[in-house]
Amino acid sequence: MKKALKLACITCAVSLASAGCNQSNSLVTSAVKTEQTQQVKTYDAKTFFDTTSIMGSSFSPSGDKVLVSSDESGIYSLYEVNVKTGSKTRLTNFEDSTYPVRYFPNDERILFTKDSGGNERYHVYVREVDGSIKDLTPSDETRAGFAGFTKDGSQFFISSNQRDAKFMDLYRVDSETYKVSPVYQNELGLDVGAISPDGRFIALSKNNSNKDSDTYILDTYKKTLKPHLISQHDDPAQYTPETFSADGKYLYYSTDAKGEFSQMWRYELATGKHTPALEDEWDVTFIYFSKSGRYQVSGVNADASTKVSILDTLTGKQVAMPALPNGNLHGVNFSSDEKTMAFYLNSDTSPSNLFVWQVGSNKAKQLTNTLSKDIDQNDLVESTIVRFKSFDDLEIPGVLYKPKQANRNNKVPALVWVHGGPGGQSRTGYRAMQQHLVNHGYAIFAVNNRGSSGYGKTFFHLDDKKHGTDDLQDIVYGKKHLQSLEWVDADKIGIIGGSYGGFMTAAALAFEPEEFKVGINIFGVTNWVRTLNSIPPWWESFKKALYDEMGDPATDGERHRAISPLFHAKNITKPLMVIQGANDPRVLQVESDELVAAVKANDVPVEYVLFDDEGHGFTKKENRITASNAYLKFLDTYLK
Repeated sequence: MKKALKLACITCAVSLASAGCNQSNSLVTSAVKTEQTQQVKTYDAKTFFDTTSIMGSSFSPSGDKVLVSSDESGIYSLYEVNVKTGSKTRLTNFEDSTYPVRYFPNDERILFTKDSGGNERYHVYVREVDGSIKDLTPSDETRAGFAGFTKDGSQFFISSNQRDAKFMDLYRVDSETYKVSPVYQNELGLDVGAISPDGRFIALSKNNSNKDSDTYILDTYKKTLKPHLISQHDDPAQYTPETFSADGKYLYYSTDAKGEFSQMWRYELATGKHTPALEDEWDVTFIYFSKSGRYQVSGVNADASTKVSILDTLTGKQVAMPALPNGNLHGVNFSSDEKTMAFYLNSDTSPSNLFVWQVGSNKAKQLTNTLSKDIDQNDLVESTIVRFKSFDDLEIPGVLYKPKQANRNNKVPALVWVHGGPGGQSRTGYRAMQQHLVNHGYAIFAVNNRGSSGYGKTFFHLDDKKHGTDDLQDIVYGKKHLQSLEWVDADKIGIIGGSYGGFMTAAALAFEPEEFKVGINIFGVTNWVRTLNSIPPWWESFKKALYDEMGDPATDGERHRAISPLFHAKNITKPLMVIQGANDPRVLQVESDELVAAVKANDVPVEYVLFDDEGHGFTKKENRITASNAYLKFLDTYLK
C-alpha cells in the first residue's frame, strides 16, 4: 500500500488467492479451435499451484550449496540446494513462511526471517549448524530486519523497533556470542540504507516528502554520532543510498535529480566528490558488487521488465553469459571465491528457476524445474506491452495477456487488472493466478495507470491526491481499449486488483457503476479515513511521504471520505468478490467486513473469502489454490 516503499522483501511479489471449486481432478483438458485451429489444454488451480515458487541465492562459504526458500511443501521453507546435483535438503518446518537472508561468511550457520501469520512483524533468526533455532529479536511487538555483515564476518547488523515502535534503531551483533550492542538510536525517522564493509560508515535516508528524500553518512568512529548530509539540493529530488564499494571508499546512491529517471551516482567518502556511475533511458533500480568488487551487478526497469547487467570491473567489459532459455535474469549472486554465479531466470510462461554457472564456461546448469510437470509450457501465454490514450490523451502503458482461445470468431471476456501501491507497477513475469485465468479464457490487461512507478517521476506524481479520480479514469479507458480489440467480448469486462488495486476495484464499482460487469477486490482499502489513521507504527519514517501522496487525514478527511467506496456502497450494483487476510496490518479485516455487509444490503451478489492465517498477501499454497478456484468460479458465474 505504500508508494515507492522499497521492500527489502521478498514477498510482495506476493501470490494472491481464494476458494470454491472442485479440486478432485488436477487436470482438465479441452480442445478449443481457433482461427489457426490451435489446441489449448486448460488446467485447474491445483495444477497451476503445483508450480514451485523459489527465492534466494546465497552461497555457502565453500560454494557447494545455495540457500533458498521454496513453497514446494505448501509453505515457504528454507532449503539447501546442492550445486553439483540439484538435490535439496529442507532446513525449516514452521507453520509460517521462512525467508532466507544468507549463510554466515565463515561457516554454515544461516540467518533467516519469519513473521507470525502474516502480521509483518518479522524477526531475525539464526539456524545453527546442528539445526537448532535462535530468535535474535524476541518480543511479540518487535519488527526487525537484517542490515549486513562486516567483510570479515565477525559482526553483523540488524535494525529493530524494539525501543520505539515507530523507528528502526541499528544494532551490532557479535557473530560468535550473539551479543547485541546499539550502534545508532534513530530519533530522526531515518532508514538504514547501507553499511560499509568495515562497519564504520552507515548510509541513512530520510523521506522529506513523496518527491524528496535525503542521504546521510554516519561515521560510527565519531563520538557525536551525528549523521552528515551528503545530498544538498534545491529542487525536490530523491536521493537513496544503495551500497558501498567493496573497498569501502565509495557510497553508491540513486537519484532522480538529473532527469525523469533514476540514475546511479557515487560519493567518495574521503573527498566528498560526487560522480555519475550508471544511467539509462529507464530507472536504474539497483547496483551491488561481488565480495572483492570484481563483478558489478545492476538492474534497469525497462518498460515493465528488469534487465540485469553484469560488469567485470577488471576489464570494464560486460560478462558474456552462456546460451540460456528465454527469460529475465534476476537474483544474481557470486560464491566467495567468485568462481561460481547463481541466478534465476523468469518469464511470462516459466516461473523462476535457479541456475549456477562456472564463470567463463560455455554452459550454465539448471538446478530446479519449478513449472508443474503436468503443464505444457506451450499452453501458457506471453504478454505484450500495449499503450493507449486516456481521457486527456495521456499515453498509458499496460501488460496484455491474450488467451490462446481468443479470436474474432471466439471473443473472450476480459479483466482489467490494477496493481497495488499506490505507485506500484504491473510487470512481466510468471504469475500462476493470472496464467490460470488466462488459460481458462479470460484476457487480462494489467494497466499501469498514472501514478505507477517505472515511467519517470512526472508520470509517477500525476495521481498525487487525485486517487479514485484521474487514475480511475485511466482504468476505465483501459477497459475501452479492450473493447476496441476484435477478439474481446466488449460486453463482458470485469475489474480485479489487490491492495491499492482492490481499492480501485471497489471504487470502479461505486463511482463508475456501469463500466464493469463484476469486480474482485483482494484486500483493498475501502475506508481511507480509517486506513490512514491506523497505519502500522513502523511506517512512521515515510508517513509524511504517504500523506503527501494520499493527503493528511487531519486536513483531507473530507476528500478521503469522498473517494472511499464504503461510503458510496449504495451505488454498487454489480457482483462483487472480496478476499481478505484476517491478520492484515495494512488493510484491516473490518474494511472488507463492512464493504461486504453494505453491498449485500443492496441485494447484490457478494462472495467473501476470509483467510484466518494470512496477512497482506497469501503465502500458503493451499490458500492460493482456494483463492484462484474462487476467482474462476465467481467469474464463470457472473461474467462468462
